[in-house]
Order: sequence, then structure tokens, then C-alpha cells
Amino acid sequence: MKYSSNEKTIVVSAVNLIEAGTLAILRECLGYLSELADGGNYRVIAVVYSKDLVNFPNIEYIETQWPKKRWINRLCFEYVSMKEISKEIGHVSLWLSLHDTTPNVVAERRAVYCHNPFPFYKWKWRESLFAPKIVLFALFSKFIYRKNIHKNNFVIVQQQWLKDEFIKLFGLSKEELIVALPDAPKNEEFVGFELDKDPSLYSFIFAGSPNSHKNFEIICKASNILQNELGSGKFSVYITVKGTENKYAEYLYNNWSKVDSLKFIGFQDRKSMFDYYNSSNCLIFPSKVETWGLPITEFSAFNKPMLLADLPYAHETAAGSKFVSFFDADSPEALAIQMKQLISGDESFLKPVESKPIEEPTARSWKELFEILLEDRKKENLITNS
Repeated sequence: MKYSSNEKTIVVSAVNLIEAGTLAILRECLGYLSELADGGNYRVIAVVYSKDLVNFPNIEYIETQWPKKRWINRLCFEYVSMKEISKEIGHVSLWLSLHDTTPNVVAERRAVYCHNPFPFYKWKWRESLFAPKIVLFALFSKFIYRKNIHKNNFVIVQQQWLKDEFIKLFGLSKEELIVALPDAPKNEEFVGFELDKDPSLYSFIFAGSPNSHKNFEIICKASNILQNELGSGKFSVYITVKGTENKYAEYLYNNWSKVDSLKFIGFQDRKSMFDYYNSSNCLIFPSKVETWGLPITEFSAFNKPMLLADLPYAHETAAGSKFVSFFDADSPEALAIQMKQLISGDESFLKPVESKPIEEPTARSWKELFEILLEDRKKENLITNS
């Protein structure tokens, strides 16, 4: 592929994004940039783990697996190797880091996409037994964020509460922080089949990865409380854990697999997940920290009840939903009370969630985001790092 001297070069670095929601963000980003580059005005380079994960046309790929092997490699790559790569590329109009860290690079403009909420996660000591990486990440992620963050022209987050926290924690200005809102699910994703389950049973669903901050145990404990009170066969709770994925999943399965009302269904692909949404009566979302909480957005389109952790991310993500109640994320007793009300047919405690204004700049698509990144100049000087 040939490039002219008039083309602007955009570099996206995302070596750490290889699975789940973060990989989806990378694919969406490169999907848009692939179309943008097709017009002939932009050269797009992606620094990724493997091009097989994100193989779009009109994009040059730099592949490397070494930084993913351990954290010291990742830091060395971000703060040493990246600078040499940026010099070899030549003049870079925009360097976008899609995975939280701000690398040392030479670029006209720079931005970082921060989708890790762990600087604000209040972890518990027992998590160090079955999720030590999450505890360490919660302890050190704010320091990783802080390095070089002020060298960015823009910092991208997904919610207003995160923007407010970044202003307080890092002293960033409102103008530097872009709130990039995730896309709503497409209508065709709501069309599915009814799962083979007893329609007379009130059913709950929680979709999440088996990680300790997702707070699965509060659902397990609440289900146990309710089953002891109501008996077996009165309700069903589906959780996307199999029990063998990691130590946390084993902890959940070993302690609560004997609760008949609790169904360990394991990982579900997107189609199957929407079938569960379609067939379930209520979403429970107890996670203690999120940058968004995508299942809330997905399930809200069905206009069915949602029981959500009483935390800032959940209030913001659920804005505009009609049938919502919030519960203390540390109280299985409080959750059990709300679940029992729904099982008995009482929805009187469910309320609509008011939408609150989001400060500009905001972006509701990758097109809008790159228009801000490429057209709004905040720091005109060439940025170099020593």
C-alpha cells in the first residue's frame, strides 16, 4: 500500500486487548479507521497482539506478543520500545493508546482511552487469596494511569462519574476529558427463541466474567437465603459461571452449587446471552466497579425489571430505564428482599431512573470521537518524551 506525503498518520496501540469487551472496542475502532483510510487521506497503523484478532483492510499492523507475557514487559514496551517505534514510523498526527497507559512516543497529538475502573475499586482482603492480580491492579493502576497522563491532548472515558473522578484524582481539565458513550445494541439482537425453562418460575439473570469484582457471591448468598425461606422450585437464578474457570469460580461453585435455584450456566456467546435476556424476568447486576456495565444497557431495551448495585456507574448506565431498584452491593439480605418482592408479583418499588446531563466534549460514535481527536487542537507543539 502506497502513501502520499499529504496523508495524516494515525497510530492505535492496543497490544493488551485480546479478549471480551476490550477486544470489541479495538475491533470497532479499527473497523471505523479502515473505512476512513479507504478515502486515501489517512495512513493507519495498529500496534496489536495479533492481526488475526482484528484483520481489517487499509491498516498496517505491528504485531508483538512479548509485552503481554508479564507486566514488566508491558511497562518496558510502553515506556521504552514505543518511543523507538514512533520514531521509525515518522511523523504521527495522532497516537491513540486504547489500553489505559500513556506510552512514551513522538506524536503531534496524543490520546488515551481509559476503560479500567480499578483505581476506584474497594477490594476486600479475602480477594488476595483467589484474585491476587485484581488486588494488585487495584493498588497500582492509579499510578500506571498517572504516568504521562498530562502529556495527552485528550483522555477518553465512558461515563460522567469517571470524568469527575479523573478530574479529582489527576487534576485534568474538563475540556481534556471526552465521554465516549458505547453504542446501544441493535434491534435484531433482541430477536431470539424462548429457552426451555419453566415459565411459571420467576427467573433472574446476571451476565459477567468470573472475576471477584463482579460480586457474584451476593447473588449466591441472596439465592440461598430465599431458597431457605421459600423452598426449592420457586424461582431460578442464572449466572454465567461454570465453576472451573479460575479460583474465584471454584470458590463460588464449591460454596453454592447445592443451591437448587442457582444455575451455573457458564460463558454464553452473544446470541445465547440475548436469548437468556429475552426469557428472564429480571436482570441482577451487583458488580462493585465498572466503566459502564454493558449488560444493563442490553437488558434495559427489553423494558423489564432490573436490580442494580447502588453505585455511580449503575445509576448512569441505567438512566432512562423505567423499572429499576438499587441495592447495597454488600448486603445479600437487601437483595433477597427485593428478589422476594418480584417473585411475589410486587413491582411497586421499581422506579424510573432520571437521565442526567453529560458534560461536553462527548462522542456517541467512533466517527464523532475521531472528529474531536483530529480536528480539535489543544496542544499544537510536537510532544517528545525523555
